[in-house]
Amino acid sequence: MIRRGCALLLATLVLWAGAAEAQAVGYRYWSFWDRDGDRWTYASQGPSTAVPSDGDVQGFRFAVSEDSADATQPRGTATFATICARTPAREDRKRVALVIDFGTPKDAPSGETPPPQRTACATVAPDATTAEALASVAKPLRYDTNALLCAISGYPRKGCGEPVSTQEKPSKGNNTDEEDSGGPSVGLWAGAAGVAALGAAAVWQSRRRRHG
Repeated sequence: MIRRGCALLLATLVLWAGAAEAQAVGYRYWSFWDRDGDRWTYASQGPSTAVPSDGDVQGFRFAVSEDSADATQPRGTATFATICARTPAREDRKRVALVIDFGTPKDAPSGETPPPQRTACATVAPDATTAEALASVAKPLRYDTNALLCAISGYPRKGCGEPVSTQEKPSKGNNTDEEDSGGPSVGLWAGAAGVAALGAAAVWQSRRRRHG
């Protein structure tokens, strides 16, 4: 009887853990990045308020991410000198190199195909924001009512930062050995420990009744 009860409780906890995993979500959206030397850093401002300097490299990546720590970086290593090689400097304008990465088919909303990744050298006024620089080379842009960037060059056609279950979320392929080891999650180990504790308590109660 005790073993049957413990087995049922363990099965319930496993199902609960699976449901919790399925309910966890990421978000499908355009992330915004600054190039710091030879690496990308997640931008501390949005494109509508960031004001880049002449010679800056900035990037956008469409992907499914849980948060900024999990966000997928733009691909490619093109430098400012490469991207803006054919755009001469002007005293009254600034040049901003942009990397626009539309992501992979796994990142794409249902029924849509991401365009090829591209770079562009935006020539804009000295006080122009990143959003203005992007608009000069990658229209049409689409924003939501909260000024969240939803689409670049019309991609995607619809949707904006919608939640995506982790079952749909593509693997980035850069997890640590510990993360992709395939072992059980901490939550599942905690559940198993709880079952063991409850089982031990049930055995103790049964023995107490027999010898009481």
